[in-house]
Amino acid sequence: MSSRNGSELHVLCSSGQLFLQPLWDRLRTWEALIQSPFFPVVFSITTYLGFCLPFAVLDVLCPWVPALRRYKIHPDFSPSAWQLLPCLGQTLYQHVVFVFPMTLLHWATSPALLPPEAPELLQLVRHVVLCLLLFDTEFFVWHVLHHKVPWLYRTFHKMHHQNSSPFALATQYMSVGELLSLGFFDMMNVLLLQCHPLTVLTFHVVNIWLSVEDHSGYDFPWSTHKLVPFGWYGGVEHHDLHHSQFTCNFAPYFTHWDRILGTLRSAHSK
Repeated sequence: MSSRNGSELHVLCSSGQLFLQPLWDRLRTWEALIQSPFFPVVFSITTYLGFCLPFAVLDVLCPWVPALRRYKIHPDFSPSAWQLLPCLGQTLYQHVVFVFPMTLLHWATSPALLPPEAPELLQLVRHVVLCLLLFDTEFFVWHVLHHKVPWLYRTFHKMHHQNSSPFALATQYMSVGELLSLGFFDMMNVLLLQCHPLTVLTFHVVNIWLSVEDHSGYDFPWSTHKLVPFGWYGGVEHHDLHHSQFTCNFAPYFTHWDRILGTLRSAHSK
């Protein structure tokens, strides 16, 4: 019986790997680009701006399309050009001046070849979920400390709270110290779990999307917090409330740490 179960598990794992192998083989044809020191910065910026763009378009359309206002948390607010441009400039400046040199240093000191085999599908999903849970825990601790210690708040986190009504491009409007802290958490988690490069890319895409969605200001029927059961995921209303009240909802994604420590607040109990 155990032999049969082991064989079935092996077949399942092999099927999961075969499922991702064509995608990974296609990506490996771009190996020179992926291993370039420019790739992480270009990938991060294009993914981030690609996720922000639809929400920026909605912000432009919202005053002219009343049907959109029912999904907007602050129906009477639309970011102005004077709010959008500094956020865009800050993102581009920090990636070029700070992120790229660190990426270049890592590329020079830790060259690595891409493995020929794709990860198993279940392994990829498991590692992405674990990376999100680890990041959620690390940022929760970091976030609480920066709201409880005035010097830390003024020095590192105050910039991110300059927009009390969040919008997509304000997601990465933060100090260099905050950006590097979040990047450090990301890097340590994928190293700790020894994630496959395809898993790393997938995690970064998911992490960027969830961050942008949390700051978008739009609560749609298909928003992530409505797809995850039992209130385990906070979502855009959860994070918007943090920006307006400061003393609650410190975790970026999930709700368990805020629930345990008594800092969870529902948007419906405002």
